[in-house]
Amino acid sequence: MKVLFVSLGCDKNLVDSEYMLGILRKRGYDFTDDEEEADVIVVNTCCFIGDAKEESINTIIELGSLRLDDNKKCRALIITGCLAQRYYEEIREELPEVDAVIGTTAYDEIDRVIEEVLKGNRVESLKDTDRLVIPEESRIVTTGGYYSFLKIAEGCDKHCTYCIIPSLRGHYRSVPMERLIKEANDLVEGGVKELILVAQETSMYGLDIYGKKSLHLLLRELCKIDGLEWIRVQYCYPEEITRELIEVMRDEPKICKYIDMPIQHASDAVLKRMGRHTSRNELSEIIHELRENIPDIAIRTTLITGFPGETGEDHEILVNFVDEMEFDRLGVFTYSAEEGTPAASFPDQIEEEIKVARRDEIMKLQQEIAYAHADDMIGSALDVIVEGKLVGEEIYSARTYMDAPGVDGLLFINTERELMSGDIVRVKVTGANEYDLIGELCDESS
Repeated sequence: MKVLFVSLGCDKNLVDSEYMLGILRKRGYDFTDDEEEADVIVVNTCCFIGDAKEESINTIIELGSLRLDDNKKCRALIITGCLAQRYYEEIREELPEVDAVIGTTAYDEIDRVIEEVLKGNRVESLKDTDRLVIPEESRIVTTGGYYSFLKIAEGCDKHCTYCIIPSLRGHYRSVPMERLIKEANDLVEGGVKELILVAQETSMYGLDIYGKKSLHLLLRELCKIDGLEWIRVQYCYPEEITRELIEVMRDEPKICKYIDMPIQHASDAVLKRMGRHTSRNELSEIIHELRENIPDIAIRTTLITGFPGETGEDHEILVNFVDEMEFDRLGVFTYSAEEGTPAASFPDQIEEEIKVARRDEIMKLQQEIAYAHADDMIGSALDVIVEGKLVGEEIYSARTYMDAPGVDGLLFINTERELMSGDIVRVKVTGANEYDLIGELCDESS
């Protein structure tokens, strides 16, 4: 029995997909990338913003045609994830090709659901969104083998006014530390050299089960694992960053001097309407504290333009803040009005073209900042992790500690030496090209 598995959306969703793949492997299923060969198709969906929702729906419709075609092999179409949780009634009513809907906290039932569908039953599995799923089966790492995401918590208690996550994923629940250490050891034994800690918010880790924020304690334990070379932390809310976290990032050599810290805006008025828990001054203070204690830290952030009620003055405050802070990495989203969120019903919704224009202005500024940062790197020596080789060329792509996979830049190495994905090598930066760097192996440089 062959399964085609499609995972959409964020890296947290990817971890859920890898758990499901592990469950199915243990039950004896085989996997295929060929939709024509699939007996079962599983789509793990996302609906965080409008574009993600559209991608999920289009994927379901496209693959659903295989389920409806009597000449095709497909006998089951299973929909899981956020879209399934949020719109299961609509899916049931409008998409007869879908045989089963599995919610965000029921994915550990993937094997049972498939068995029921193959018996001819149409299935729905939706659990309490506050349930914490911890499968016993090992994950199947789909990222290439040398790096993997470690999801340390589920859910969120922040209730930002633009976000649907609390209703889909429930309250914040930390995964027990002993479970995470076991999983990390298993991943490293399987060849993983870089672990990327993710959650809707990593900086609150442990408060619910240990009575205090414990991300720094988890990081210290992970640093003890032999064979684990890099540890990267993403999605730290600025107001929850502690002195202990800063110190462990500064002192532990395995922890990349990199932090993903979404701030979303810098205007106090907009931040208040968003339901965020920081002000412009507080954001400035935490950024300065990070850079003072960890001078070579790379700070990534994300912003939203066109939030309801955002004035031209609010936008200028944000532009000036980006110019002043000179973030090392930055992404900008236009505001997406998601049904069921408070912000969707706010007055003074912004026209799409204004959202886009404001986003483009910030990205143009950030491009200039990124160019300057890249030029400053020329002549420096860095440890990088090799990603792969360009087809037909003696050029390898790699990432520095400043670059998370899939969202940041690359460093390209021109060498005749044979390198393997996951190798960590020392490189001298010799040039820059937009967001990417160019370098040569240090022992080959003059």
